[in-house]
Amino acid sequence: MDLSDLVVAVLVVLAALLVLGVVVIAFVMWRFDVPPRGLAAMVGALVYLVSPVDVLPEVVLGPLGLADDAGVVTLAAVWVYKLVRARRILRAGSARRERRHER
Repeated sequence: MDLSDLVVAVLVVLAALLVLGVVVIAFVMWRFDVPPRGLAAMVGALVYLVSPVDVLPEVVLGPLGLADDAGVVTLAAVWVYKLVRARRILRAGSARRERRHER
């Protein structure tokens, strides 16, 4: 196995991760009605996850280098969760106001 085979294998794995990430993002947007800011956060986290440039490189630190990737994905997930929750609360409040005006 020479270097070109290794590069191809890494690119295939990165492409598979990217496709899987896009599918997960599409499902989350469809299922939970995520606002555009949430989409930007999810895409940014996915790009950071797939990108070879890291704050804590895995090559130097081994498995500990995955901590920054996990942190970015966790922060994006928590932020998107809060956006979706706030949107639901706002929509529920506007629905209550509309029902009051109908009376």
